[in-house]
Amino acid sequence: MTTDPILDHLTVFVRALEVQATIGIHDHEMGRTQPLIMDVELDLTPHHVERLADTYNYERVVEAAEALVDEGHIGLVETFAERMARSLMADDRVRRVSVRVAKPEALASADAAGCAITLSR
Repeated sequence: MTTDPILDHLTVFVRALEVQATIGIHDHEMGRTQPLIMDVELDLTPHHVERLADTYNYERVVEAAEALVDEGHIGLVETFAERMARSLMADDRVRRVSVRVAKPEALASADAAGCAITLSR
């Protein structure tokens, strides 16, 4: 006897989203932009998807990042990541969001430094 498969997981993601942000706490970081590279993963309430309106449009992730940048200077990458995650959780379909933010210019001796944050309901 075969049973129909059950949709138990639905994830939308955006990888390597780059924005130019005014971010940092050091004197040399003030008054200039730096690249931030983000990976975002949204776990949605599982449901059948046929149309864009049925899911989380990943273009909204880009819009959220750009809106956050437009707010002005942020001191810490951790603050940026948490604000980004909280803005994405505003959609009730989002059950869990993970945001990873890399700051490529943070350390001369490394490709990037940054943080990752996860929020869930």
